[in-house]
Amino acid sequence: MKKNNLLRAVRLSSLAAAVAVSMAGFSLAHASGIPNKTLVYCSEGSPAGFDPAQYTTGTDFTANTFTVYNRLVEFERGSTKVEPGLATSWDVSPDGKTYTFHLRKGVKFQTTSYFKPTRDFNADDVVFTFERMLDPNNAFRKAYPVSFPYFTDMGMDKLIAKVVKVDDHTVQFVLNQPNAPFIQNMAMEFASILSAEYADHLLKTGKASDINQYPLGTGPFIFKSYTKDATIRFDGNPNYWKPGAVKLSKLIFSITPDANVRVQKLKQNECQVMVYPRPADIAPLKADPNIAMPSQPGFNLGYVSYNTTHKPLDNVDVRQALDMAINKKAIIESVYQGAGQLATNPMPPTQWSYDKNLKANPHDIAKAKALLAKAGLPNGFELTLWAMPVQRPYNPNARLMAEMIQSDWAKIGVKAKIVTYEWGEYIKRAHAGEDDSMMIGWTGDNGDPDNWLGTLLGCEAVNGSNFGKWCYKPFDDLIQKGRTTSDQAQRTKYYTQAQEIFAQQLPYSPIAHSTVYQPTRKNVVDMRIEPLGYVRFDGVSMK
Repeated sequence: MKKNNLLRAVRLSSLAAAVAVSMAGFSLAHASGIPNKTLVYCSEGSPAGFDPAQYTTGTDFTANTFTVYNRLVEFERGSTKVEPGLATSWDVSPDGKTYTFHLRKGVKFQTTSYFKPTRDFNADDVVFTFERMLDPNNAFRKAYPVSFPYFTDMGMDKLIAKVVKVDDHTVQFVLNQPNAPFIQNMAMEFASILSAEYADHLLKTGKASDINQYPLGTGPFIFKSYTKDATIRFDGNPNYWKPGAVKLSKLIFSITPDANVRVQKLKQNECQVMVYPRPADIAPLKADPNIAMPSQPGFNLGYVSYNTTHKPLDNVDVRQALDMAINKKAIIESVYQGAGQLATNPMPPTQWSYDKNLKANPHDIAKAKALLAKAGLPNGFELTLWAMPVQRPYNPNARLMAEMIQSDWAKIGVKAKIVTYEWGEYIKRAHAGEDDSMMIGWTGDNGDPDNWLGTLLGCEAVNGSNFGKWCYKPFDDLIQKGRTTSDQAQRTKYYTQAQEIFAQQLPYSPIAHSTVYQPTRKNVVDMRIEPLGYVRFDGVSMK
């Protein structure tokens, strides 16, 4: 009863707040030509911050990258195809090592309550954005020392030799070697362009860390406020450089970790878009006449990562035994409830270079026990198994999956203690290597195989998204060859060989690829499912 009353009070206060901000924004929206519409998005978790280069999760990217910022090149909405962004065009030198970007003129940085820009976007902003990540001695980085996991995971720090300002509207990236996925990578979140002028202001006022709390970019929405674990508020950008792309005067993130509460809010029109419905909610949502339920095969993978720096998980026989003990078919039935397919590879079947001949290990308790005995562990061992506290596109119920795996491993004498943390803490501690094994997964970032094999399994990524800390030279050599080869057929050969090595070494157990659903109220217009895992609101309008 108390829960119902509390939920009713929260609903009333949310609606009142939404109406209030909508009315407050009327004059700005009317003056700018942006329709006076407010959209409330029920998100699944709080962002760790608002500096895209520091983070690796869709929760963070939805809240910062695709609201506040732009990149030199961008992915088309609902696609992995690259289109011009803050660069109108680019040229590549014959040796494939110099990329020259021609910058868009007249692009305005956002005016906020905390900073008013005095100039348009230019080459200085591009140089600052990348120098901050490239140069450990960069003045801003000295004042605010942070890591850039994607940038380093992908070897961009070693790839880019220098970034040169040719003139105010021309920038050259000089690479140490050719890099086949370079343009795709430049459309990714870490490459979001910051304001050098704003950064200089923060440096001079001793507030460099504010870049992660008070973001400022050229994007479709202007950051207004963030109440941790509650709401994020944005205004439509009246000066956005892409005409007609901003169709909402107010965008509100209602942070709602409980999937059941998200569903109720959507049904009550307290939010118009929600994320990550539980499999059990799919049918009821489809039956609601006011809700649309578009879906598509997920460009994702859910898996169990093994920390290969912890004994006995450094032993391949132990990892193979743990994998064989997991009843993946039962997990797909219970956790994904028909909205998933068995994963056998370290990438989804829709990714080019996917090895169709790779076979998953059989579910075989006797063989798993024999492998443990071979590893000198006939009586099993103890380990921690981390379960994510949030729903992700690749895992609708990590807690249930962890409990099922715990039960499976017990059958071979392995005692798993289930551990969980708040999402930001979970990722932070996992990067530090505190786990023995963990529920995690991935949604592709750019449509290139390197994003699965290099970013998740390469040696350069052991302090980033390679949560298993697995560095295996025969595998890594193939990844490096794939990056420096432009011919797709040859790249496919390298990546097929790499997948075979993965299957032999098994630094993680692939579990499933899940179907992605995007529940929206039917008065929301042109909301698209993003194959790369985030949510975007540019181009979205309301009836």
